[in-house]
Amino acid sequence: MNLEQETPPQHQNEQPGLEELMHPQPIYIRDTYVGSGKLQDKIALITGGDSGIGRAVAVHFAREGADLAIVYHPRETGDAEKTKRLVEAEGRRCLLLSGDLRNPSFIRQAVDHVIAEYHHINILVNNAANHVEQREFTAISDQQLIETFELNILAMFRLIRQALPHMTAYDCIINTTSVVSYRGSKALVDYASTKGAVTALTRSLSQHLVERNIRVNAVAPGPIWTPLIVATKTEKEVAEFGKDTPLERVGQPAEVAPAFVFLASEDASYMTGQVLHVNGGEVVNT
Repeated sequence: MNLEQETPPQHQNEQPGLEELMHPQPIYIRDTYVGSGKLQDKIALITGGDSGIGRAVAVHFAREGADLAIVYHPRETGDAEKTKRLVEAEGRRCLLLSGDLRNPSFIRQAVDHVIAEYHHINILVNNAANHVEQREFTAISDQQLIETFELNILAMFRLIRQALPHMTAYDCIINTTSVVSYRGSKALVDYASTKGAVTALTRSLSQHLVERNIRVNAVAPGPIWTPLIVATKTEKEVAEFGKDTPLERVGQPAEVAPAFVFLASEDASYMTGQVLHVNGGEVVNT
């Protein structure tokens, strides 16, 4: 399977972006990936699980034996239904939860639905996020600032708070941060700020939950071929996306998801408060 795909110029005018409209389609799992029961019969809740990195994580988890619940925005229903079919093709269950994570009542309802269906949560993956590029700092409106923080970090706090009563020893939380948490981004100041908060949350929460033996780690992707990119960048930027990395190409969701599998499994039993960097070779200060 060739992971070094070209990303031709394209742009989607609405957010969130849709994976079904992208060309070429992101690679969510390698044909050669063989599951080994690392997550057998675990229950995983993934936000932003309909597409991109979230879809890849869902399918990898399913191949490793987990049942899934995925949270997605109503606009992404088509993508979510495809992910559900992919999970079910692996012989596992997939609960779809549509709503706005910026709404605290939806978060409560989503967790209630997961517990009603599965009775507990073993793995919580906080992956949903959004950004809007602004070339001028003064162009970041209060509304954009509020919406970015509400989805990217406040929703994460609220979801963890709702899920924790249903988690026990040896369960885990995995947060999606970003390379921009470490090196910044001149056009994504508010987004990078939220990702810095995610990194700090991961480290602090890991200490808070160590006595309960619940591990908390994160993954910091670099430039990955997901719907967020085509919905937020210009056609020219999409065509050049990822080429400034040492590997000189965009990454695929299939190249990120195994990091989540590792952190969710017993293989990472001696890791908490850590961040794995899947970024095409960029060296960052960890």
